[in-house]
Amino acid sequence: MEETERKRWKQKKNPNLSVINNLDDGCLMHIFSFLSPIPDRYNTALVCHRWHFLACHPRLWLRVDRSVKDVSEPGVFPSIETAVSAARPGDTILISAGGNHLASNIQINKPLCLVGGGDVPDETMLLCSRGSDSALEFLSTCKLTNLTVKAELGCCLLHRSGKLTVDSCILQCESDPLDYLSCPIVSRAREHEGFASSVRTKGDGVSVSQTRIEGGAKAVLTDGDLALQRVRVIYSRAYVYFWFDIGHE
Repeated sequence: MEETERKRWKQKKNPNLSVINNLDDGCLMHIFSFLSPIPDRYNTALVCHRWHFLACHPRLWLRVDRSVKDVSEPGVFPSIETAVSAARPGDTILISAGGNHLASNIQINKPLCLVGGGDVPDETMLLCSRGSDSALEFLSTCKLTNLTVKAELGCCLLHRSGKLTVDSCILQCESDPLDYLSCPIVSRAREHEGFASSVRTKGDGVSVSQTRIEGGAKAVLTDGDLALQRVRVIYSRAYVYFWFDIGHE
């Protein structure tokens, strides 16, 4: 009796919710697939148990959770490397907030979107330890958003090919006597004989927006005819935010 009254109360409070809940799971999940992962699909998962199940379904995105104990749970992985390996082209990977996620020389050669699960980028840290060339190496069109990437020595992001979009992130490098070896973004987008033709793309470049860049000898290091374009900087009380593109001259 109480459950019935509760449902009636919810329908009176939000009649549109009761109408959309008449749709089957497959139709609802298809609708959710058009939402941006953060914040729309994330907020959708907070509505009710059913919407949480559908909005977090592995068909819509994969999840990285260091605390996961049941590795057989579909769509949930203990590390970024295993999630990237299992992902299909076009997948979105949600990286849980809290603690540090190890990211050392992870090569991404398929279109993916990596999203931090926190409210702000500081809450999701990808840490690249010393001895690694980069945290993430991109050979395909990808997007990073709401993440902090920190490299103890080396670069945060190594861009080889494809269109890389970095939005609302924090890129940090150490400032020490060896900081000339550190660089938040390194772009070497050009044809490499060692790469398979399937990962070569036209219009290679990097687009950075509303991103904090800290440490290192230079914020960006490029090769060949690559150059910074449309640079914009906004100063706040504590940080500097950058907008720029890296493309062929």
